Amino acid sequence: MSKEGKKPTKEKIILGIDPGTNIMGYGLILVEGNKYSLLQFGVIHLKKYSGHELKLKKIFERITGLIDEFHPDAVALEAPFYGENVQSMLKLGRAQGVAMAAALAREIPIAEYSPKKVKQSVTGNGNASKEQVAQMLKTLLHIKELPKLLDATDALAVAICHHFHDGRLQTRGRTAGWKSFLEENPGRLKG
Repeated sequence: MSKEGKKPTKEKIILGIDPGTNIMGYGLILVEGNKYSLLQFGVIHLKKYSGHELKLKKIFERITGLIDEFHPDAVALEAPFYGENVQSMLKLGRAQGVAMAAALAREIPIAEYSPKKVKQSVTGNGNASKEQVAQMLKTLLHIKELPKLLDATDALAVAICHHFHDGRLQTRGRTAGWKSFLEENPGRLKG
């Protein structure tokens, strides 16, 4: 307790990741109570690497490096959206899995949010464009100049979404857990 009788505000760092196989966005925010600020954001360029396995290795190394440098308390990832190209989805899922593995290897909790949930959390509109999300983040985080590649701001949006949802794991837009599963699926378990 501080001299004023209030509990000290606990700081936490959230690493947001926008998975990709050619460009992967990342963003780190510092949260102090209800306030948050930008630590760092950017992209991991993967196009230059030939072979999917080399890209996966680079993802693991770079995410592990960010974790070792910033020591985040949580890692939040954007869930892959379902597209028509099965091969692209498979590669994107692998990239996301490797980023998850990097966090889990350092025993950092992970959460996953749908693209619609992320956009809704940041802009109030689940159908917002990447540009609208970036402009809102520019205001929220006092970013002077937006990057050319909006994968970086997408990753920041995931981190902000995680903060807004207080770290509750999201699955298809609902809070995950046995209690909510049973509430949403009455009669599924018969004893």
